[in-house]
Amino acid sequence: MQSRSPAVTRRTLFALTAAGLSAAALGVAGTPAASAADVIAVRVGDRPLPVRVNSVTGRVYVANTGTGSVSVLDGTSNAVVATVAVGARPSDIAVNQLTNRVYVASETGGTVTVLDGGTNEVLGIIAAGAGAAYLDVDESVNRIYVGSSADGSVTVLDGVANTRVATVAGKGSALSGASVDSGRRLAYFASVATDSVEVLDTATNMFTASIKVGKAPAGLAVQRSTNTIYVSNSGIHHLSVVDGSTKAERTTVLLRSEASAVAVHEATNMAYTNGGPNGLVKVDGAKGELAGELSLGINPGAVAVNQRTNAVYVTDPLRDLLHVVTNF
Repeated sequence: MQSRSPAVTRRTLFALTAAGLSAAALGVAGTPAASAADVIAVRVGDRPLPVRVNSVTGRVYVANTGTGSVSVLDGTSNAVVATVAVGARPSDIAVNQLTNRVYVASETGGTVTVLDGGTNEVLGIIAAGAGAAYLDVDESVNRIYVGSSADGSVTVLDGVANTRVATVAGKGSALSGASVDSGRRLAYFASVATDSVEVLDTATNMFTASIKVGKAPAGLAVQRSTNTIYVSNSGIHHLSVVDGSTKAERTTVLLRSEASAVAVHEATNMAYTNGGPNGLVKVDGAKGELAGELSLGINPGAVAVNQRTNAVYVTDPLRDLLHVVTNF
């Protein structure tokens, strides 16, 4: 996710010309190609970008930025089972798997829409401040942390009452991604203008560290068992791997192009990012190196992983599709 317009990103537009190039032609030496992946394309709404998975229920949630709606998919049949109106240009999605609630941020509206994951009904709309764009959930305390693309502040929402309980002032720089480590009570926010990850202590609601990463960081994913944060940098061809203990960049992984989204499978420590010229890239977190590539014919918009099945979900905003990738 990133702070630029969520409808069609710069690197997605680049895909119109890059899609016809093979991965081999643009190869990074020594990178293995995917050979056993199964891919199913599912038609969703207009210009899908954000995507999240409830790994407990298997439901997949895709925000359609062109129609202001969320497509809900059954993870077993890969069929769209509901389409829910959520307002103008949804910019991010988060899921609380313990309460089966889904939270949809609207950057333009400054709101968060709350959905019931069981009935797909809208339970409420919460005012979350100007530029409320990127969010994640601390399931341990049922709080939602919403980063602002306007002033870098973070709004804290109560998941029981569906109310705004606090606002943490930022440094004035736009935030461009969010990921929460519930066990360590930390929230990480990408800061696109300062090339950093800002660390929020959710117990005190105070920013406690700033970690330098690559140019224009956009997406974040936390691998909790190793305390590793993966950062997709939309302004440079590498993925930052951050040590959560030392609060420093441990290494970088060279990609074929800029990346704007990343997701990690906890059990295998494999990270998936859209940092390939026309598809998906897999990174071995233990080795800190590329482990595979999969051509999808276009640069994806966003990436999510089902923690139980290891299915990878990739949005395609130019063709209004969600790619369901297995065995990769």
